[in-house]
Amino acid sequence: MFKYCSLYSGSSGNSFFVQSDTTNIIIDAGVSLKKIVSALEEIHVNGENIDAILVTHDHIDHTKSIATLSNKYNIPVFANKKTWEAIDNIASKIPDVNKRIFNISETFSIGDIKILPFHIPHDAADPCGFNLYNSNKKISIATDIGYVSEELLNNLKNSSCILLESNYDPEILKCSSYPYILKQRILSDTGHLSNISAAKALANLYDFGLEKALLVHLSKENNFPELVYETIKNETLNCTNLSIDIAPRDKPTKLFEVI
Repeated sequence: MFKYCSLYSGSSGNSFFVQSDTTNIIIDAGVSLKKIVSALEEIHVNGENIDAILVTHDHIDHTKSIATLSNKYNIPVFANKKTWEAIDNIASKIPDVNKRIFNISETFSIGDIKILPFHIPHDAADPCGFNLYNSNKKISIATDIGYVSEELLNNLKNSSCILLESNYDPEILKCSSYPYILKQRILSDTGHLSNISAAKALANLYDFGLEKALLVHLSKENNFPELVYETIKNETLNCTNLSIDIAPRDKPTKLFEVI
């Protein structure tokens, strides 16, 4: 058994979940403890059974409740050194025994899940995505991405399933009420990923065995699910066996199984 879902997804907070036969992992905890516990209950998971929290980067919409979640259930938190330094105010609330450091591009294991962190282009201290392996299957989590670099694409190849950012539509962003400086940040190589860039990445990855895609981190102001779906479908017309789902902002998806 190898399953995954989005618990919450968007600029107001992100949290994802991966489960194997013996291991339960939360990736990021950017919403309140109450919301995460509620979302876990909806997928019939008890917080006491969480084995680890992985942190992609230091921004608050990914780290808001890692300390309260860790302390409530005595869960170890895994982040790289620069991320720990960037969230010192949060890290100070977590006992040292539950602070774990990983190095990007070096594999480690939690239970029966092997994890390989990889670099992503984003304006954070040392942001990363994760490849998670179990039973010869690979789930990739890649969110908060400025652009799809060759290095990133190589890390995502041979994934059975991927949770991939599809943050904004350029035309909607152009006309939005966002200040100019924020628009430029989003559009930059260390900002966020557009629908069309996400779609092109999926079309490429389909040739390397991609079966399922869950699109995450949609902007509330500069995107909407129907547009994401249309953009992805138009770009992946030849990907006849690719399953596409879109994560809602304020509730968990179902648990998707990697078969």
